Amino acid sequence: MRRHKSLHPLSHQHHNGLALCVLIERGLARDSSDANIQRLAAKCADRFDLELVNHFELEEQDLFSAILSELGPNAQVDALVAEHRRMEQQIAQLRVEPTIERLQAFGALLRAHIRSEENELFESVQDRLSDATMQRLGDTFEARAVRVCLEP
Repeated sequence: MRRHKSLHPLSHQHHNGLALCVLIERGLARDSSDANIQRLAAKCADRFDLELVNHFELEEQDLFSAILSELGPNAQVDALVAEHRRMEQQIAQLRVEPTIERLQAFGALLRAHIRSEENELFESVQDRLSDATMQRLGDTFEARAVRVCLEP
């Protein structure tokens, strides 16, 4: 199914998150030295601070709130918020003690999280939320979403 245009800014951020997962995987496959692990962990933390913090805020404050308000309790939303907290913890750990295992765990969780949002949550709610809500969300996301140009 096509993505509702109001969700495009979040989907663009998801694309960047998946690119970060690929960067982690390829970077570790190419070079598993301590120096490269440090570099990749720093890249994860930078991208987290630059875009994912904003992304989580938009979802939690706006999208998830709209879903709960208009459609009622949603176990998937609860699980996604818990994953946000786990990723925050993983980044905190990567900042102080980066390891291959932590990088891989962060990448795996980020990839699964994005796939869940894109393939399940967005598909489920984009036609169930009212047109007015989708328009309001789209305006909010357009105004507040951090947009980055990725570099390797």
